[in-house]
Amino acid sequence: QVQLVESGGGLVQAGGSLRLSCAASGRTFSDYAMGWFRQAPGKEREAVAAINWKGGNTYYADSVKGRFTISRDNAKNTVYLQLNSLKPEDTAIYYCAAVRVYYDYVIPRSASEYDYWGQGTQVTVSS
Repeated sequence: QVQLVESGGGLVQAGGSLRLSCAASGRTFSDYAMGWFRQAPGKEREAVAAINWKGGNTYYADSVKGRFTISRDNAKNTVYLQLNSLKPEDTAIYYCAAVRVYYDYVIPRSASEYDYWGQGTQVTVSS
């Protein structure tokens, strides 16, 4: 089992920034690809960003490319999501997720591919 705990959400004005953190425990963190997803009220959960186990390869949804940055620190068992230039449409609950992978190039992009989920952290962007 892998336990994931997100933090760092909050209320911010449009154009502002936040840094989300996701602390993992329970297994060897560096064996897992990590992803960030979000879900707004009345909408499906969508992928925001993902990162491979070593941190050298990343994926971003088109809607956040150039504004959000995913990173990880395997020594601290933590994955981060830096959110810059926030827009009201970024308002959602943000979840981190983990999946055991066996190849460095693997970066799962869909929610169904992930096995472990955090409880989520609310991000609200006011206009």
